[in-house]
Amino acid sequence: MNKYVFVTGGVMSGIGKGITTASLAMLLKKMGYTVTIVKIDPYLNKDAGTMNPYMHGEVFVTDDGGETDLDLGHYERFLGINLSKENNITTGKIYGSVIEKERKGVFLGQTVQIIPHITNEIKDQLKDISKKYSSDVTFVEIGGTVGDIESLPFLEAARQMSIDLGKENVVYIHIAYIPLLPNTGELKTKPLQHSVNELRRIGIQPDMIFGRSTVPINEEIKSKISLFTNVPMNGVISTHDVDIIYEVPIMLKKEGADKYIVQKLGLNYREYSLDDWEDFLERLKNPSKSVKIAMIGKYTKLHDSYLSIKEAIIHASAFYRIKPELIWIESTDIEEDKINLEEELNGINGGIILPGFGKRGVEGKIRAIKMLRENNIPLLGICFGMQLSVVEFARNVVGLEGAHSTEINPQTPYPVVSLLEEQMNVKYLGGTMRLGSYAIKLVKNTKVYDMYKQEIVYERHRHRYEINPKYIDKLIENGLTISGYSLEGNRVEFIEYNSNRFFVGTQSHPEYKSRPLTPSPVYLSFIKSLF
Repeated sequence: MNKYVFVTGGVMSGIGKGITTASLAMLLKKMGYTVTIVKIDPYLNKDAGTMNPYMHGEVFVTDDGGETDLDLGHYERFLGINLSKENNITTGKIYGSVIEKERKGVFLGQTVQIIPHITNEIKDQLKDISKKYSSDVTFVEIGGTVGDIESLPFLEAARQMSIDLGKENVVYIHIAYIPLLPNTGELKTKPLQHSVNELRRIGIQPDMIFGRSTVPINEEIKSKISLFTNVPMNGVISTHDVDIIYEVPIMLKKEGADKYIVQKLGLNYREYSLDDWEDFLERLKNPSKSVKIAMIGKYTKLHDSYLSIKEAIIHASAFYRIKPELIWIESTDIEEDKINLEEELNGINGGIILPGFGKRGVEGKIRAIKMLRENNIPLLGICFGMQLSVVEFARNVVGLEGAHSTEINPQTPYPVVSLLEEQMNVKYLGGTMRLGSYAIKLVKNTKVYDMYKQEIVYERHRHRYEINPKYIDKLIENGLTISGYSLEGNRVEFIEYNSNRFFVGTQSHPEYKSRPLTPSPVYLSFIKSLF
């Protein structure tokens, strides 16, 4: 019998349910159990693909082309596994599937309702995912906060699972915020108590309580939480703030969360080691030098817009014992002359031109690329960042005045970046980009080949536009190197400019596959170029 762990959140959103869930799942994986994680997002969007990063943070892309919630990135990084688009369930997906079945006549003669049809669909999809991964334990994180109206069908389905499968096969974890009063230094558990009461009203009695706070929760507070929530004291876990998110698994192990949950699931506790994880943390927390990296993008006011890139930098920096200081520069402010770019880049060791669709901030990015290139400061362009690096090169090195991407200027005299051929007749925006993992053939004797040290590599993609093949010869004639092509369509995947110490662009998103213990080769090479 497969086991399920449902994780809910209370008091407020954004308290780290994804990181906590990923950390706990990692501990069970370390024990030798097969685990997978599902993120449930109660919004009506079918996926996260069309959402503004300011609304939802970054869009994380899976190997099979899913545009998912950023928590799937946490899951993959902590567990060191690849998940699929099926691991992100949304209200839009559930309702869409049920309505399609109704139209086909699957429910012929029935009145289709939330219970049982929607809840059955939720349960069926969870069981299918568990079966697909042959998981011993399937973790299910229900997004949002208990009390939200849109979460109710998912909570009801979670409640029913213990009836369907038996209480010994289902565990409920509730993660709730415990505020610290600044005037008295007192932790207040009343919001958590109300949150648990709301969960009970729905029909779920939590088996474990994870108290999120800025400071550790002492035994007195744990005893109080235990008394008012009917959870044994050793099932009340302190998940207080840590300096680095990768410390959370260590904290949960010290709190005994791993032993308690396997006991509740009726599994055997197996001794395991976190030596490799602790070695990574030791390197991360004890750097030998520091570097400053300019992060140049259009969503820099919300750093979660570029979460996977931030984490990839951390992974690579730990490998070299480097402390990265990220200097966030809003490209819109550059083009509107709200900041002095020369002053902003003073003392910078390198710059990353961040991805991001649309016209806003484009000229600011191009100005930044020009300054980095002319001053021989290491530059890494990601996706649209690579395309704009080619635009800047075409304008200022090749001499094609007015060169641009047709996404930004359809009338440009030199369309060095143009729409993918298969995108010409696309009508819908959601889920129609070139998405997921694609094979790339690297050119030998190039910087990028030296990064990977193999000819064929696979990286994930998310784009509609590409380097226009009509301009490749002219770009090469002027010193640009095409160092990677796609196997399908012979598209440009990597560029580099060898006149500079490090000037590399990639059409892919290598950050999606970076892991704490296995950093991305691209980010390793970029970090190495900074010192």
